[in-house]
Amino acid sequence: MTSLEIVLAVTAVAAGCTLQRVSGMGVGLVVSPVLALLIGPAVGVWLTNVVSIVSALVIWRSMGGQVDRERLKVIIPCAVLGAVPAALVVRFLPSAWLQIVVGGILVLALVASSLAAAAGRMPAARGRFAAGVAGVAGGFCNTTAGVAGPSLVVYSRLSRWDHATFTSSLQPTFFVMGALSAGVKLGGGAVRVDQIPDLWVLAVLAATVVAIVPLASRFARRVPSSSARRLALAVAWAGALAAVVRGVLELVG
Repeated sequence: MTSLEIVLAVTAVAAGCTLQRVSGMGVGLVVSPVLALLIGPAVGVWLTNVVSIVSALVIWRSMGGQVDRERLKVIIPCAVLGAVPAALVVRFLPSAWLQIVVGGILVLALVASSLAAAAGRMPAARGRFAAGVAGVAGGFCNTTAGVAGPSLVVYSRLSRWDHATFTSSLQPTFFVMGALSAGVKLGGGAVRVDQIPDLWVLAVLAATVVAIVPLASRFARRVPSSSARRLALAVAWAGALAAVVRGVLELVG
């Protein structure tokens, strides 16, 4: 990665961590499209998974709160059912098509996040089946595009999951899903070790997470979460659409 690419990656990680500390999610939505454009969709999403592992752990410790273990006992195992086929998609799909798939999933995820508020007016979808579907969808989207959050947000609205408990439960979920997605892709050959950026790059991104979360905690108390979310989602929309355009241009070129 060049110096400019590292600066852009660090900026995206800082913005994503800030949004996640404010609203409970955001690293995948902001970081994934940026890294996919900088270093390619397969490695970019894998690196997003690694960042999400670190960010979820750090933010989880800073947030505290009660975790809904009963729901996570269903959601997390079901994520495996989505992650394994997604790893095959990443491995065998050509780069141009993978760019389009990653960008498309990000667009759908952003739309789902925007429409999730409407779920509060729909009939409740409680029970293990609904939680399992959310887990499968989260595992698939996290492995292909680095975004597990939106499917879980929709589920939380449909199941009337208490928001405070939900946001606390998101962090261990992101931690496990990030490790699962990164491990499945490495183990299955979707991402090779020689493709991964140098260890010092990983260290810089991890250090960015550790440094930014305390600042984001202060930011969260002073800045309306709606304003932070609008800014970060604007970056995510731009990155997602750019990924689709780049894939299309690669196909026709």
